[in-house]
Amino acid sequence: MRTRLPVKLKVAIVTAALTFVILCLFAAVIGAVAEQRIRAAFDDDLRASASGLAQRLEPRREPGRIQFRREPLVGAAAGEAEVRVVTRTGDVFPHGLAPLGAPAPSGVSDFADLRVASHELVLTGNDPFGAFGSPLDEDPSELVGWVQFAKPRASVNRTVNRVRLFLAFGVLGGTLLAFLGGFVVAKRAMRPIAGLTRAAREVARTRDPDVTLPKPQANDEVSDLAHTFEDMLNELSAARQETESALSRQRAFVADASHELRTPLTSILANLELLEAELAGEQREMAESALRSSRRMRRLVADLLLLARADTGRATPHRPVDLVAVAREAGAEASALSNEHPLALDLPEEPVHVQGVGDDLHRLAANLVENALLHTPAGTPVTVSVRRDGDSAVLEVADRGPGVPRELRGRVFERFARGADDTAPRGGSGLGLAIVRAVADAHGGRVELLDADGGGARLLVTLPVAARSDGAASVLRPTQSVSDS
Repeated sequence: MRTRLPVKLKVAIVTAALTFVILCLFAAVIGAVAEQRIRAAFDDDLRASASGLAQRLEPRREPGRIQFRREPLVGAAAGEAEVRVVTRTGDVFPHGLAPLGAPAPSGVSDFADLRVASHELVLTGNDPFGAFGSPLDEDPSELVGWVQFAKPRASVNRTVNRVRLFLAFGVLGGTLLAFLGGFVVAKRAMRPIAGLTRAAREVARTRDPDVTLPKPQANDEVSDLAHTFEDMLNELSAARQETESALSRQRAFVADASHELRTPLTSILANLELLEAELAGEQREMAESALRSSRRMRRLVADLLLLARADTGRATPHRPVDLVAVAREAGAEASALSNEHPLALDLPEEPVHVQGVGDDLHRLAANLVENALLHTPAGTPVTVSVRRDGDSAVLEVADRGPGVPRELRGRVFERFARGADDTAPRGGSGLGLAIVRAVADAHGGRVELLDADGGGARLLVTLPVAARSDGAASVLRPTQSVSDS
């Protein structure tokens, strides 16, 4: 799994890495040049010191001897420096000390841990300050020895190491500054994008494209992105408004059409009922078939009208309704329509009032019971119960049938939702449970699908309880066709 790093951190890391590589190359070149010059300067200083010392010694010939001044040797040997005078005969001054390697007339050499510069010592005349000498009998114009001036190589190595340390700190410090600078610059550059991300999340959360986007001050690619995103949201908002307008017109049309269809359907039903009573034989059966189809059409139109009214938000005045009476009425109607299912009512003696529309709540209860009857085999017991749970009223319809298929549970409350093997004997319209949810939502409640104990399905509708006003409750006429249990 790839590690997720923020873009600003990636930019800072890449900037620091490039800076580190560049500074390393720069430090290597500068370090090599600086080291070469430091060592060259050290050698030049040794040569200059040896040359100056050779001039200050002022060797002079005396009868049978070469005399040297002592004071320059003592002064030059102060500190870490070491000084030797080596004659051509191999004598070393000061006496008792070993020479610093073979004299190198042409330059500087290494001896042990010392860097040694040698300079020729030439006879220049008599020395009035005689200090020590060598029993030499040489021509005054000839070479009589060498002056060796040495210092430890550690001193120049310390200087070189300090330069290397300085360059290393420079590389690390430059890399750190590049990282911090890249991070700050990337953070400032990403700030408008972060604002756009928050705005996009808000659009995703609220599904509302009418949001105010942050406007970057700089006129760069991020600004172009912000303006493009804003144009896209404006187009989405316009498309949404057009869609909502079209849906609103469609809902209004369905509601108006359903409302207008109720009157001719009522007239057709009345005429068919009269015609059925006067006909006999095959013609009577034809009239009964047309009457059943017309009743089903009236039910479907009523369902569409209820859903359309819920979609358009057309509010109907609410008043206290006894949910116990609603459940009793729905159970009685269902029992009259189907005697193939044992139907039991579990209702409290006291009324349970909810604030709502009596006809809509009756439709809700009737659809729940009818759904249980349509989608369970004959002989399956169905139980309708009402109870009060705190500040809520619960209407429950449970059966012992096969239950709702798992693949259908997620969309069982959608309109015209049907299972692949839906073979209901009376062919439901597919709007029953959609109406249940629409009515429950319109009354500030909710509907749930659960598994019944011992198998089957349980549909629970929870509605807020309303305080009953005297004489204001809608009371449905009681039915005695179904016994309470």
